[in-house]
Amino acid sequence: MTDNLNLPPFEPKISEQGQKTLIWDPIRKLWTPLTPEEQVRQAFVSYLINYKGYPASHIANEQAITLSGMSRRCDSVVYDKAGQPKVIVEYKRPTVNITQKVFDQIARYNLVLHVDYLIVSNGLKHYCVKMDYVTGRYSFLRDIPSYAEL
Repeated sequence: MTDNLNLPPFEPKISEQGQKTLIWDPIRKLWTPLTPEEQVRQAFVSYLINYKGYPASHIANEQAITLSGMSRRCDSVVYDKAGQPKVIVEYKRPTVNITQKVFDQIARYNLVLHVDYLIVSNGLKHYCVKMDYVTGRYSFLRDIPSYAEL
């Protein structure tokens, strides 16, 4: 299932309903259409939980926010133990290149949430930046931080 992604393998729950293929989202606890972007989301969330120690209960998928009076959805948001947002993750299908436009999108979401880390992944390449609000800068990290490092 994830052989074509640059993420550890995982065994998702897949269901066929009529002509639709669905994948189980254990975070939202619902079946959702299996799109290439959803495949990336489920593989990446599995990676965060199983390899980076992120508690599933501290991850929200499709987190609604209001930006400039309009409703938007962050692909995933990770919260700390106090319930404060710490990470925004934006997923793209593997055929979509990670460009400045993708970072601009996640940066707009961060105007609302003010998290410490922004992650963008297309399942093949993953980029993580750490925000520094004192200097107004950010730095690219070599690796995705573990939950303990947040």
